[in-house]
Amino acid sequence: MSLLVLSKSDVAAVTSRFNPDELTDLMASVFALLSEGNGPSPLREIHQPHRTSLPMLNHTALFMPSRIDSVGTAVKVVSVPSSSASQETKERGLPASTLVLNESSGNVKAIVNARQLTALRNAAGSLLATRLLVAPSKPPFSLLAVGAGAQIAAHVDLFLRHFRTLTSCTIYNRSLNSRLASLLSTLAQRHPDIKLTADALPSHDSPPTRTYEEVVRNADIIITATSSTEPLFPSAFVKSGCHLCLIGSYKPEMHEIDSELIRRARVVVDSKEASMAEAGEIIDARLNPSDLTE
Repeated sequence: MSLLVLSKSDVAAVTSRFNPDELTDLMASVFALLSEGNGPSPLREIHQPHRTSLPMLNHTALFMPSRIDSVGTAVKVVSVPSSSASQETKERGLPASTLVLNESSGNVKAIVNARQLTALRNAAGSLLATRLLVAPSKPPFSLLAVGAGAQIAAHVDLFLRHFRTLTSCTIYNRSLNSRLASLLSTLAQRHPDIKLTADALPSHDSPPTRTYEEVVRNADIIITATSSTEPLFPSAFVKSGCHLCLIGSYKPEMHEIDSELIRRARVVVDSKEASMAEAGEIIDARLNPSDLTE
């Protein structure tokens, strides 16, 4: 039995050929199938049981099986650094691999490095939602991102490629570390016309700085991808009409924004079932499935 192994560079070579429109069109087709599968007369083309998590020494391992009848079966494994992990471990990001199964034999036929693929998939889903929800008459000019990992790198790059009206991007991270510096350098090379700035997040124990408040207030799009258990900014800082993409929460105790902001917003999710079980902001705000748009 032969086994195909696609490395990080292999995946990068393939995904670099896709433009933002092609990526969002792909996500639209997947979400359409998911929606049909959850309807009153569900189509069984997609099988996607809820993910399972296991605690490890330095990570939480997430196992996500799925199947599309017309495509095939795969299991993605993502390891998320725990809060007690060393800073070095956290800065290495989220290891991820996808196992692709042979439909006839049941054997694993391919192993794919899914670290960048996961980030790009989420970024494409976020961009699709943003394209659908942000009115063309009110194009975005200012982008705020919180975090400095692969998710933020993929989101910021894809959003800057698509929204030509964006002129500035500010990135806040827990610390001014080498990963943030590398991200800024890469973005500056790819998007030389964008005003790029970065800073460290204010401590939860101290009041937000005036600069941080102004950046949040001026943002037309805010993207967060952190493991925070406390809101990153208060609802009062976020202007009406701002579009938020929240990537980080996957446990009930996690919160990137506060309940007041959740209640102000029109909340759109990729899965009502998963969001009601995992997203700390939605759970704490006591939203019902009817309050969510899938």
